[in-house]
Amino acid sequence: MAEHQISMVVFDWAGTTVDYGSSAPHRVFGEVFSKHGIRLTDGEIDGPMGMEKKDHIRALLSLPSGSAQFEKVNGRKFTEADVEAWYEEFERTLHDIVAKYSTPLPGVLDTVSELRSMGLKIGSTTGYTSEMMKAVLPAAKALGYAPDCVVTPDVTGSGRPAPFMLFECMRQLNVYPPCRVIKVGDTVADMLEGKNAGAYAVGVLEGSNLLGLSEEQYARTPSSELCALKARARSRYLEAGADFVIDSISELPALVSALDARSSRQA
Repeated sequence: MAEHQISMVVFDWAGTTVDYGSSAPHRVFGEVFSKHGIRLTDGEIDGPMGMEKKDHIRALLSLPSGSAQFEKVNGRKFTEADVEAWYEEFERTLHDIVAKYSTPLPGVLDTVSELRSMGLKIGSTTGYTSEMMKAVLPAAKALGYAPDCVVTPDVTGSGRPAPFMLFECMRQLNVYPPCRVIKVGDTVADMLEGKNAGAYAVGVLEGSNLLGLSEEQYARTPSSELCALKARARSRYLEAGADFVIDSISELPALVSALDARSSRQA
């Protein structure tokens, strides 16, 4: 093997391999906050997407609009007790619906099959907890998607942007050094996770939370508008340190081959 040959791809879940547009967590964040009298924009809700969900709630409550609305409704600043209580509510609500959002995205099954035929291992990390994934994993597996390992924030003690979930994938699947690994995701937090681990970071546009379109919206958006939305999402990926941005997950095997060829020339 060449010194830097790619040996593993680590995928995110919602918005990357399942749940087009990361709809389930977006919906539940909106429901929980609205129930407590706080209205946030789609952009505000999606800003911290990819983080561990308790950190996500804390980040939303720390937004100028989030903290101002909380103080107006409650007459005080939010506390960690509020974060904990809202997180428990979020987890219960998401657990009830998340299996319905576990359909693999277009191109995922063929891409994973091709990567495996190339000899790559398939890891995964997520902002969901292991308890939430108990509902996701069997639903996704029944539809044909089952990575070689699944690492959640409660396993490592910290979520993105820390690199420890990715490191745990490397440990479980015996892949090292990090330059043999590609992290693929649909959020800024995914790119930071990959770069903080020393791996390649690849952002995907179609189906991503960062692009912010449902499958139906994607299909009916005029090409000029879609190009502008993709350019904006591409810029955000690159600003977060992405090494590559691909339009579709189906482009990944070709990217792996290109990186392998480049590594062979440099060896």
